[in-house]
Amino acid sequence: MNASQSRSIEPALFILRAGLGIFLLLWGIDKIVEPGATVKIFDHFYFLPIGPGAARVIGAVEVVFALAFLAGYRKTLTYGAAFAMHAISTVSTYKQLLSPFGHNHLFVAALPVLAGFAALWIARDQDRRFILGGARTGVRG
Repeated sequence: MNASQSRSIEPALFILRAGLGIFLLLWGIDKIVEPGATVKIFDHFYFLPIGPGAARVIGAVEVVFALAFLAGYRKTLTYGAAFAMHAISTVSTYKQLLSPFGHNHLFVAALPVLAGFAALWIARDQDRRFILGGARTGVRG
C-alpha cells in the first residue's frame, strides 16, 4: 500500500472502529441499565436463563471490552472476539432474519454490522489511528 492509500484508509478504519465500538458500548450499558430486557433476550435467543445480577455483570464486562475495542487494544483478539460475539448474536436471530419484514426488519441491521466487524478484523494491520500504545507497524496487535 502506498503512502496516499495509507493516509486514506487509516481514518476510514478509525471511523469504522469508533462506530462499532460505540455500538458495543451501548449494548453493554443497556445490559446494566435494563437488565430485565437482557434476561429475556438471553432466555429467548440463547436459551440461557440468567438473572438481573448476571446481566449487569455481563454488561460491565462488555463495557470494558468495548473500551478496549475502541482503543484498538490487542486488535487481533478484540476485533476477532467482537466479530465472533456479534456473529453468534446474529445467528441466534436466524428466524427473524429469514422473515425480515414487519416486526423483524430491525434484525436485518445486524448483517451490515457483522460485515463491518469482519472488514475491520481483515484490515486490522492498517488500523493505526488513535491506537492504545501507538501504531505498531508490522506487529499484529
